[in-house]
Amino acid sequence: MNFNDPFAAAQQTAQARAVSYDMGLRAYMLKIYNYMASALALTGIVALFAANSPAFIGALYNVQGGQPVGISGLGYIVMFAPLGLVLWLSFGLNRMSASTAQGIFWAYSVLMGLSMSSIFLVYTGESIARTFFVTAGTFGAMSLYGYTTKKDLTGFGSFLMMGLIGLVIASIVNIFLKSSGLSFAVSALGVLIFVGLTAYDTQKLKNMYYQVAGSSEAMAKASVMGALNLYMDFINIFIHLLRFMGERR
Repeated sequence: MNFNDPFAAAQQTAQARAVSYDMGLRAYMLKIYNYMASALALTGIVALFAANSPAFIGALYNVQGGQPVGISGLGYIVMFAPLGLVLWLSFGLNRMSASTAQGIFWAYSVLMGLSMSSIFLVYTGESIARTFFVTAGTFGAMSLYGYTTKKDLTGFGSFLMMGLIGLVIASIVNIFLKSSGLSFAVSALGVLIFVGLTAYDTQKLKNMYYQVAGSSEAMAKASVMGALNLYMDFINIFIHLLRFMGERR
């Protein structure tokens, strides 16, 4: 009798499970990235269409000399509506279906496109494209780091979340102060914070897979929420970098 057979069988079973989990994890992360990339493309298309539509621009902004100098009442609604959708998705995810979560996600992408349409009026197309590719490279590198590192980024993420709260408060204060120095500091810190959050969120999504792998519905919802987190990281890196790299018209 070969006493190694039971051990070998158990080892083969464990290896098969590991391979299965690895393939499932790749499919899960690929789905998240596909959602995110599709949402970015949708946002870009909507923003470009709105920027080239005088009717949209006139409805969303107060325009003088071809430049937006203020935001209309409808513009404020469009600006803050994405925040409402994020809160709805975050706090109501467990009670809604995966298809409803996807619908909210796509609606969020469209509204973000409308609210970001002004960048095509303020900055040149070349500088927007250049900033986008720099953002994509930075995001890709940090997301890869978050996926592959063995270091636990939980504590790092908590520190970044505190920094994010401070960033939001500083941004609100600067609406009234209109300080160029504070605006520069907010943009610099914004890039650093969201670059770090990209790695943290990627690792968090990877770890989450092992919690939801047994339920297709839970995985579908986690994929949508994960795509939303990475989408917001990408958009915020892009916006803050654009303030440094963007060439004004």
